[in-house]
Amino acid sequence: MTPLKAGSTIGILGGGQLGRMLASSAAQLGFDVSIYCPEDDCPAARVAASHTFGQYNDPAALLAWAQSCDVVTYEFENVPVTAAEALIAAGITVRPGAKPLEVSQDRLTEKAFLRECGIPTADFAAVNAPDDIADPIKAFGGKGILKTCRDGYDGKGQVRLEEGDDYVAACKALANAPSILEAFVPFELEVSVIVARDAVGDTLCYDLPRNEHVNGILRRSVVPSNLAEDVVKNACEAAEKLAHALEYVGVLALEFFVMKDGSLMANEFAPRVHNSGHWTPEACATGQFEQHIRAVVGWPLGPVTRFHDVEMLNLLGEEAMVPPEVLSADGVLTLYGKREAKAGRKMGHLVRRRV
Repeated sequence: MTPLKAGSTIGILGGGQLGRMLASSAAQLGFDVSIYCPEDDCPAARVAASHTFGQYNDPAALLAWAQSCDVVTYEFENVPVTAAEALIAAGITVRPGAKPLEVSQDRLTEKAFLRECGIPTADFAAVNAPDDIADPIKAFGGKGILKTCRDGYDGKGQVRLEEGDDYVAACKALANAPSILEAFVPFELEVSVIVARDAVGDTLCYDLPRNEHVNGILRRSVVPSNLAEDVVKNACEAAEKLAHALEYVGVLALEFFVMKDGSLMANEFAPRVHNSGHWTPEACATGQFEQHIRAVVGWPLGPVTRFHDVEMLNLLGEEAMVPPEVLSADGVLTLYGKREAKAGRKMGHLVRRRV
């Protein structure tokens, strides 16, 4: 695909806040955006040039929409693989493609793929019934986390276990879904690599944010991470290796646990722009949303120079409902346009310069 010119149309599968911010960045670069999603009043559609209501498992509707787009991307990792494959089979350019969806949607597949790339992960075992837990949790030192293979996010779909716990109850709590048992990792801190890869295979990594989670939900990202140079180098090399193995075009995030000795253990990756990179538009020469658009339309990547130290704070639930002048008193406020504030729901974020 030759690089697209301004005025071309970018299709985005998904209508959430990431699609909203991608659409805004695309518009700033002169592109029109068309949203396809199964919601009438989604945040992304309200800032896009057009919106098509449709199901991801409706090939005819999906293709009819995609034929009006010059390239298609996606804003969340649970777009059905079959949807991306159907578009690709019809000759539609889909970036990052179907493979990143296929690998990231199943935790067993994801962990195996990371290891195939030479990226360390926690030990893990497949769990299809309660009887599958006893042996691996003993081998893992008596502690582990049971997670559904699919669909869990922000701390949902997982149960912490110790040897001797009620494994039947644990599986029942996860609706007896196919699961993965991961060894408990005694990490010191969590970081992520936001990496971009363009259509010719060039890559750039942003400075690593140190991420703080509460109840499984990202609360705060701080840059710089203050990790040793060799640790940062190893993390970036791993993320670039992953992007190349997936033949990825766009921005992805690879999350790591950092151990006491500085070694790294990959947790998971997201084939999309990422919450822990929301600070980049305010602190870098090229934000992650613009970077993703640049990659999928075939433009060269923009510089990732960081201008100052920064922190990003997620606004959850009712936190985003206080007067805007209070929220934005010492930072740049971004609200996602969601109509209803629910407990733990990401409603916006605040980016502050650190001095």
